[in-house]
Amino acid sequence: MLTCIIRYHIDPTKRAQFERYARTWGQAIPRCGADLIGYYAPHEGSSTLAYGIYNIPSLAEYEAYRARLAADPLGRQNYDFAQTEKLILREDRTWLKRVSTPHGEPT
Repeated sequence: MLTCIIRYHIDPTKRAQFERYARTWGQAIPRCGADLIGYYAPHEGSSTLAYGIYNIPSLAEYEAYRARLAADPLGRQNYDFAQTEKLILREDRTWLKRVSTPHGEPT
């Protein structure tokens, strides 16, 4: 299992739009095949950093998931919303593999 962490640099004046964007992904991402952990908006400290985190079995599964997401009507609408609103200034993806658990059980 891989975990994708998306770091967003958002326009701080468009936090409400980012929250709408995140709630929409909360519906579309699981429907298209990824295990959404959640989206996180700024609260204290930086007003420009936000995160989206989900799990997916492999990079091959990720490619299929991305195609499904791009074809999904709600996914397409959300991509378009972000472009129109210009709320995301930059986004970076990091792929991590969990190597431990909180209690030391095998992963």
